[in-house]
Amino acid sequence: MASIPERRTSKAAGWSRRTAAFSAVLLLTVFVGHRFNLVETPVFLWVLAIVALLAAFALLFAGLGFSRLWNFGDRGGRDLTVGILLSLLVLAPFGVAAYWATLYPPLRDISTDFDDPPALDMSNRAPDMNVLSPSTPGEQRLQAESYPLVTARSYDLPFETIVNAVETVLDRRDWDLTEPYPALNGQTEVTITAVAKGFVIGLPADVAIRVTDEGDTVIVDMRSASRYGRHDLGDNAARIVEFLAELDQEVAGQVGPAAAE
Repeated sequence: MASIPERRTSKAAGWSRRTAAFSAVLLLTVFVGHRFNLVETPVFLWVLAIVALLAAFALLFAGLGFSRLWNFGDRGGRDLTVGILLSLLVLAPFGVAAYWATLYPPLRDISTDFDDPPALDMSNRAPDMNVLSPSTPGEQRLQAESYPLVTARSYDLPFETIVNAVETVLDRRDWDLTEPYPALNGQTEVTITAVAKGFVIGLPADVAIRVTDEGDTVIVDMRSASRYGRHDLGDNAARIVEFLAELDQEVAGQVGPAAAE
């Protein structure tokens, strides 16, 4: 009587499930830790790279496990399914980021004023952060073509009214001011600086909002620069456009429809 060989359990399928599960837990843990300022951004970025590598290994193990299941009838289909689903779930944000990198220009410092961008607060910048340097003509052209809505605002209203409106809009955000709001005291130009976090993974960016009284017109310029990464994936431009659009609404709400350009 011929004996039926016992089906083996695929070790690769088991490793796929365990590796994918570990990468998912690690991703969730480091994401929450970074959001609540328990994990520094450089460490966070390194852990993200490790998470992606682990998820890729989980897919590799899944491929080996599937080969064993297909060719030799090994057990482990459930582990294989869990490993593939978890690894794809973990890698999905990285895929989205890669797709955004193809949509948005490789910029990380966006300003409404190329010639004299608002000054950022340099007191809390570390050596491992992006170096701040004047934008090149090529970067300026790329920004103008990609983000036509990133433009300064001009209001035919009192200087104090616009500064108050800027502070009101800032108060609605969870940005961290680097200094208290400046006292006007007859000044004709003030710059408010803060640190904002990206909406998706919370990478920090330095922000500066400059309000200038030019006599008949008050000009509002804004700058947003990523502290880390070579590509901001459109985050800085979106931050400026959203803030200035809300500023237009705030000014209109305070004094009625205003002449804003």
